[in-house]
Amino acid sequence: MLAADVAGYSRLMGADEQGTLAQLKGSRKSVVDPAIAEHNGRIVKTTGDGMLLEFASSVDGVTCAVAIQEKIAERGASGTEANSLHPLIAASNCRIPRRI
Repeated sequence: MLAADVAGYSRLMGADEQGTLAQLKGSRKSVVDPAIAEHNGRIVKTTGDGMLLEFASSVDGVTCAVAIQEKIAERGASGTEANSLHPLIAASNCRIPRRI
């Protein structure tokens, strides 16, 4: 399991709501969603800037978290994102029971 959200999201939204939403959607489409798929994960729930993710293994989850953080950091360092998003990601080794 991974829980993720964006550091300073409320501040970023207060400063530039449209730009922040566009940046969040762009990062999700080009970085986050492909990384989740590549590492055999699934989105359990989204909440604004937050996500709860499940992976088949802890290794897949942690590898995905590192990949997301590195790719978003690269985007910020390259100057393509004016107010870079800084993802906060926490991992836990637990399972969510599936309902039938």
